[in-house]
Amino acid sequence: MARVHIVEDDADIRRLVAAALARAGHDVESSATAMDGLSQIVSGAPDVVVLDLGLPDLDGAELLRMVRAVSSVPVIVATARDDDQSTVRLLDAGADDYVIKPYSAENLEARIRAVLRRASEETGTELRVAELVIDVAGREAKLDDMSLDLSPKEFDLLVLLAERAGQVVSKRDMLAEVWKEPYGGSERTVDVHLSSLRKKLGESASDPRYLHTVHGVGIKLNAP
Repeated sequence: MARVHIVEDDADIRRLVAAALARAGHDVESSATAMDGLSQIVSGAPDVVVLDLGLPDLDGAELLRMVRAVSSVPVIVATARDDDQSTVRLLDAGADDYVIKPYSAENLEARIRAVLRRASEETGTELRVAELVIDVAGREAKLDDMSLDLSPKEFDLLVLLAERAGQVVSKRDMLAEVWKEPYGGSERTVDVHLSSLRKKLGESASDPRYLHTVHGVGIKLNAP
């Protein structure tokens, strides 16, 4: 399963594609305009974006450049433009793949699997700290070979801490990396998610196993 965000102004296409991808097991969200899409992509941190070029408020190619300025999320462009010049321009602007309209849901789903596979190969998919194992691309975490039922933000928070295992991560960094709020935001949000994450790891702040509080500084993930 992947978290897919569709930016498409045609309501029928948006509904049909979202339904097909959901049937394939993906978690799908969508936007009808470029600026709404940009906002949701930044705040929601999807695994892959499907981007239509013919948007009402901004050309999709311009939105692609804006996304690339803030995120490395794989982007599949959906376009009716099938000439080589347009294709080269899109790939140079940061697209990872493209589909020519009209396209089948099967074609799109195969391309989603392909770009996610490439992204996994480039970044590495597994983080391991003792008996805690995280499949980053597959968005699955296991502790002692048991799957953890994590919310999207809890998973992203755990990935951030595991990527920096042994290092203290400040709540400001957590807000910036997980909630995309580099200039503020409520640390209470972080506290609530940390508390829930600790419970799911079978520990507490007073009796830590993996997540250790460094008072006045932040949180450090260590092997027990």
